[in-house]
Amino acid sequence: MLSPCWPGGDVHIPSRRLVGWDGPVAEVIVGGCAGAVGPDAVPWLACWLLGQPARAAATRVLAVDGRSGAGKTTLARAVAARVGAAVLEMDDLYAGWDGLAAGIDQLVDGVLRPLARGEPARWRRYDWPRGRYGGVVTLDPPAVLVVEGVGAGARAAGPLLSGLVVVAAPDEVRRRRALERDGATFAPHWDRWARQEERYLAANDVAGRADVLVHGAPVPGPPAATRSAASGR
Repeated sequence: MLSPCWPGGDVHIPSRRLVGWDGPVAEVIVGGCAGAVGPDAVPWLACWLLGQPARAAATRVLAVDGRSGAGKTTLARAVAARVGAAVLEMDDLYAGWDGLAAGIDQLVDGVLRPLARGEPARWRRYDWPRGRYGGVVTLDPPAVLVVEGVGAGARAAGPLLSGLVVVAAPDEVRRRRALERDGATFAPHWDRWARQEERYLAANDVAGRADVLVHGAPVPGPPAATRSAASGR
């Protein structure tokens, strides 16, 4: 059964390949609306990722992007566990509630470019309770790195990514999930963070550049994916 329309808005790629967990099943033409099949996108995504070339020296980097509460973290951790990847959460890179752009800078300058030189990645981890950056984290170049969070698929990161996955869910679902997860901590900052997300996603054409679109709240069943037949980063 097809999922509902992908909830991430119009995507200006003329055709997409529908995929289930066991591979492609159909071709469709979409007008900003993509369907998907299959009970679980994770095995397919893991297999697909390992078939992509490494672009950060010997490291394959998968970016899992999308707005708060869409389901990025669940999907990213599942794919990483299946392929034995290291995981980097963008939450560790942001400079607080107004720091999405600073987080992207850390990702590109501190993580991806060093990995592309075959060097360890280094970044400052943000201490959210204290409201400031803490110590420096070092990561030796892994075979596979999954970067999860809004900003992971920034245009500046694109040349060093092996794949870009964008996860979307209806606004009411996202908000409910995010506030259930983070409660009173996130609630006062929802609108200011949402404005940063909107500016970033529009300026970087993240969904339009995606290799894979994932519906984070399909009915029925868990996340399913649609892979673009032709995509550019």
